[in-house]
Amino acid sequence: MTRVAAIDCGTNSIRLLIADAHPGTGELTDLDRRMTIVRLGQDVDRTGRLAPEALERTFAACREYAAAIKEHGAERIRFVATSASRDAENRDEFVRGVRDILGVEPEVITGDQEAAFSFTGATKELPGQDSYLVVDIGGGSTEFVVGDAEVRAARSVDVGCVRLTERHLVRDGVISDPPTPAGIDAIRADIEAALDLAGETVPLREPRTLVGLAGSVTTVAGIALGLSAYDSAAIHHSRMSYEQVRAITERLLTATHEERAAIPVMHPGRVDVIAAGSLILLSVMERTGAREVVVSEHDILDGIAWSCALDDA
Repeated sequence: MTRVAAIDCGTNSIRLLIADAHPGTGELTDLDRRMTIVRLGQDVDRTGRLAPEALERTFAACREYAAAIKEHGAERIRFVATSASRDAENRDEFVRGVRDILGVEPEVITGDQEAAFSFTGATKELPGQDSYLVVDIGGGSTEFVVGDAEVRAARSVDVGCVRLTERHLVRDGVISDPPTPAGIDAIRADIEAALDLAGETVPLREPRTLVGLAGSVTTVAGIALGLSAYDSAAIHHSRMSYEQVRAITERLLTATHEERAAIPVMHPGRVDVIAAGSLILLSVMERTGAREVVVSEHDILDGIAWSCALDDA
């Protein structure tokens, strides 16, 4: 058994998992799993740089995580940074800050590495004989991975819930409320182009099972389940039909900020970006012909933890 700490720093959120890994049984025993919305990717698509206030929000979360890691006595720590920090001109400032706080070098991984971690985390508990398309909808990018016992093809494309919202639904610092038809059409066009790109590498229609990951997917699942509060255990491995996803997406695209915020499972940090995230999921289901999606609460964070436990750096 190895006690590990995995940190996944994405465009919209930073997450921590402290767990005991049991390689012999393939089990991770969670000790602390938490998420903080920091919006590190704020305006990166427009400016190419990480905003000072976004960096400070992220560093504040890192300080909290450092205290938790020390309390639990984790033996190994791995910090992985994804889309926003890949794109930023000033990512060295981000790297220095994380290193000073946590004592580890953040790894700004490639999209393909991100995809592999997501696949491992999402499918380790699922039957190995099946073929899977794992779709990880992040804030700045979406990863597509096909495999069974191991990854066979992967592609990361630059469409995510934050990136698309900021690109097409924000004018003069104000988010369209609700999204305008023109904004929705522009988001759809970007998603379709990204799916064309992903399809050049990944056989999107070949796998038998679609597995959806990350906050946009799990939030839509919570709405589909009619939960009165976010319940990770209820959401994990739940299934949503195409009809449910379409109905929820249409609802979110026509709702105001206040109406979205009033949804019981909605995290405050997702209120303004959930419409774009749900539209990505719906578009994936339309492109692949999937009649349902299996929702996983285990994702890239769990994959990072396993790589740390197995010293597979």
